[in-house]
Amino acid sequence: MNTNNNIQDKIDSTLNALDTLNSVQVSPFFKDKTMQKMFAEKQVTSKSWSWFTPQLQLATLVCVVIVNVYAIRQINSAKYNDAISSFASDYGLNSDSESSFLKL
Repeated sequence: MNTNNNIQDKIDSTLNALDTLNSVQVSPFFKDKTMQKMFAEKQVTSKSWSWFTPQLQLATLVCVVIVNVYAIRQINSAKYNDAISSFASDYGLNSDSESSFLKL
């Protein structure tokens, strides 16, 4: 029975230690703040395009327009048409000189 008293003494000392603990003071809005942080809807933003600022978009648009205007002028020039005609004739791609076996 001595071991039984020893165990009871340990239990009593443990319970007495709990009585010496001070109560914790918590902010009255702690629960509300925690719940708001847990269930707040987070906006998902794409970080891969964040570097593409409006200034960079404008500069890119200007470059694309300039390249397109230059390409259209080159296509409309006589040199381009002559070069394409000579290329087509060199490689036998002229549609007017060949007859197709699919024609009826």
